[in-house]
Amino acid sequence: MPKLDNQTVQLAMVAAVALAMMIQAIVLLAAFVALRKLAKNIHDQVEDIRSSVMPIIDQTRDLVTRLAPKIESTTSDLAVLTRALRDQTADVQEAADEIIARARRQASRLDTMLSSVLDAVDRASAFMADTVAKPMRQLSAFLASAKAVVESLRSTEGAPRGEASRRSSDNDMFV
Repeated sequence: MPKLDNQTVQLAMVAAVALAMMIQAIVLLAAFVALRKLAKNIHDQVEDIRSSVMPIIDQTRDLVTRLAPKIESTTSDLAVLTRALRDQTADVQEAADEIIARARRQASRLDTMLSSVLDAVDRASAFMADTVAKPMRQLSAFLASAKAVVESLRSTEGAPRGEASRRSSDNDMFV
């Protein structure tokens, strides 16, 4: 076997280090090529996305530029309209409150008037009942007594009283 001296060992180590560095260089070169290919692929995809998105962004920017003044004027018009509606709503609410208050006052007044009229009618009917009905009852009673007297005088003297009253009641029943 060959003699392993210090120089041979150093030479073997230098060769191994050189071989390791050569492999490392190849691996780094392969990684560089792969990363470069990946970067190119990503760059192409970004360019595709940019080419498809940029027109939309430009159109949106133009649209916003054109619509911004209109949106601002519409917003200010809406603010003015809202203020006017608030004012009108307050006016309508005030008018409604006033109408309701007047209606309540008129309803109370009408209630008072109707109550006084109904009280007067009640008093008048009571007066009429006392003034007219009492004499009418008295007159009716007087007429009934006169009729009874006339009937009793008209009846036959021999007929019992029960038959005479039965005959008069039979005549009353006939319709």
